[in-house]
Amino acid sequence: MTKHKHLTLSDRNDIQLGLERGETFKAIGQTTLKDPTTVSKEVKHNRQVRSATSDGLPCPLLYKDPFIYNECPKRRLNCGYKKIFYLAKQAQIQYEQILLEAREGTSLNSQTFWEMDKVISDGVKRGQHIYHILKTHHLDVSSSTVYRHIRKGYLSIAPIDLARAVKFKPRRKSTLPAIPKEAKKGRYYDDFQQYLTHSQLTSWLEMDTVMGRIGGKVLLTFNVSFCNFIFARLLDIKTALEVAKHFYVIKNTLYEADRDFFEVFPVILTDNGGEFAKVDDIEMDIRGELKLFFCDPNHSDQKGRIEKNHTLIRDILPKGTSFDHLTQDDINLVCSHVNSVKRAALNGKSAYELFTFTYDEELANLLGVSLIPAEDVCQSPKLLQHKF
Repeated sequence: MTKHKHLTLSDRNDIQLGLERGETFKAIGQTTLKDPTTVSKEVKHNRQVRSATSDGLPCPLLYKDPFIYNECPKRRLNCGYKKIFYLAKQAQIQYEQILLEAREGTSLNSQTFWEMDKVISDGVKRGQHIYHILKTHHLDVSSSTVYRHIRKGYLSIAPIDLARAVKFKPRRKSTLPAIPKEAKKGRYYDDFQQYLTHSQLTSWLEMDTVMGRIGGKVLLTFNVSFCNFIFARLLDIKTALEVAKHFYVIKNTLYEADRDFFEVFPVILTDNGGEFAKVDDIEMDIRGELKLFFCDPNHSDQKGRIEKNHTLIRDILPKGTSFDHLTQDDINLVCSHVNSVKRAALNGKSAYELFTFTYDEELANLLGVSLIPAEDVCQSPKLLQHKF
């Protein structure tokens, strides 16, 4: 379920429809991907009394779940009771109004603002923490607002005057749109597990991305689950269109060699990154029904194999390294060395050995991976030091 995300009008419409069908908060939460407590609070906080019934006695239905009148068969009749409804559009209007009021800035010409500035500035200069100052002087402002005003230069002090704030890195924000809920229906992690059980598959393909310089090139990585064989493609930019384009190139490369992508990788498991939003383009396969599934949010452990292989890639390409000057041949070389590492989890074999034993060396070469002799394997930035 999605946590720490505001409800949208679409979510509220789903809640209203669920209430009118008589569904429980738990069932509505499963539909909207929200906790049942979140749904319950949303309904309680946004109940609307029908004005024509405001003088009547409270209906007995209002004292139990779901605390509203939406599902009552007499909701359109004059039964004499006070009628309270949950209406999605009205709830959205109330939410937007509260959001607007919460985000209104403090007037810079206000006398109270300058008094607050003096109190905070004097306290900081004496070495006091922001929270301590606010509670001591009972200032009606949050700590986050004060920090934001300091960063924007509204107050007499600067971030350099604070003990630790100058060391804080700005929060990284995703510029990619989220994957639509409609596109994820039938593709959740529970659906993935059921599909594996039904189809009796023992291996699947895990997919993810590895960041280089922010705003620069990224790696689109694939990991074969049964042997941890990894291959990757270098993307110019982290977008859904770029991912779909490289997916087409990989499939076409195999088809031209008379190899079937679907037969080797019928199931793909990935995370909820916006770069994987073009579900239809990824699943499109002329030789079979390729299936794409998504992990639960904030559960990278559900594709732990590829996350582990990323640590081996980071041995060669440390975090913060720019990929802008690398080529696809460089990435193939990195993956070849990673796949040639002997692993205790594979009983002393390498991922390359198990993959080629199951398939063949031709398929590995088509994916850009070749065998590196054990004594020549390099797991450090020295492998590409001529590139830096």
